[in-house]
Amino acid sequence: MTLTGNWTYPTAIRFGAGRLRELPDACAEAGMARPLLVTDRGLADLPITAAALDVLEAAGLGRALFAEVDPNPNERNLAAGVAAFRAGGHDGVIAFGGGSGLDLGKMVAFMSGQTRPVWDFEDIGDWWTRADAEAIAPIVAVPTTAGTGSEVGRASVITNAETHEKKIIFHPRVLPRVVLCDPELTVGMPRAITAGTGLDAFAHCVEAFSSPHYHPMSQGIALEGMRLVKEYLPRAYADGTDLEARAHMMSAAMMGSTAFQKGLGAIHAMSHPIGAVFNAHHGTTNAICMPAVLDFNAEAIRERFDSAAAYLGIEGGFDGFRAFVQELNDRMGIPRTLSELGATPERIDELAEMAIRDPSCGGNPVPLTVEDLRTLFQRCL
Repeated sequence: MTLTGNWTYPTAIRFGAGRLRELPDACAEAGMARPLLVTDRGLADLPITAAALDVLEAAGLGRALFAEVDPNPNERNLAAGVAAFRAGGHDGVIAFGGGSGLDLGKMVAFMSGQTRPVWDFEDIGDWWTRADAEAIAPIVAVPTTAGTGSEVGRASVITNAETHEKKIIFHPRVLPRVVLCDPELTVGMPRAITAGTGLDAFAHCVEAFSSPHYHPMSQGIALEGMRLVKEYLPRAYADGTDLEARAHMMSAAMMGSTAFQKGLGAIHAMSHPIGAVFNAHHGTTNAICMPAVLDFNAEAIRERFDSAAAYLGIEGGFDGFRAFVQELNDRMGIPRTLSELGATPERIDELAEMAIRDPSCGGNPVPLTVEDLRTLFQRCL
């Protein structure tokens, strides 16, 4: 089977090995002639970034690069990126990389024409309507990992450098105009990043599937996304050059992000403050929190995961699925506790207070309290 296609759900997606060479066409489709490529510091000097810039330069689109992006991007990175965008006279952004590069790139395009501070557009109620939609620059997204699915998302996660809180900034036009998914770009990912990002995609699918909100399209996407991760993440982890596995994981990442329009839950509510306070890898944090949250939600989700387990070929219904999750974490070298990522118990009260304010709480199948979250953090630490 040839793993290639041209899709328009949830946006225009060019998928397939070697399609980085179509980057100039994607820019033209998005209406940009002077793009700024935004990525993180870790990717700035890697061959895949040079290859993207070479393709752009050969097509007469320049090779403008902004890479002052932290692993958990913040408003200071954003201000520097917007300044670079304006100084260079750019007319669009190529958001390139993993979650940090994609999220920050999308926000540079979003904020390039706004006059209000970014926090005025947090994903609360209709705050997004405060933005000048016509001033949002076009975005082309090029993922280089298979995890966050930010390439097909309408929001970005930005850390407030002063309060150490992660904030979700939303606007419908933050959805990239064109996504270019080339699994060859993920071949060089280290095993730890392959595992962490892949389990991030899995967490998105698990939480979307668990959410009590009504969205049958997302429910189906979440289920098949779980299957792809189950089948292909171990292969990608074992052999990073397995292009079939890499391609299916890129699909799973987009599916997870598309599915969680239905909602997220306690896994992400906990993971966001851990990442903001201790600068921990988001996907790895999700993976550590997942078993405890499954236990907490068990009675509310048992029946639906009994059915999911059957589809996934896992014996034992929900209990079998819960055991599989821990086994998968262990196979991927994921730590058993948040302490191994640097989290410390004296911050539990603070973390619980931050988590209860996270909008992800609204999608948890069991209503959450501060005390619930405090207990969950204690279990994960």
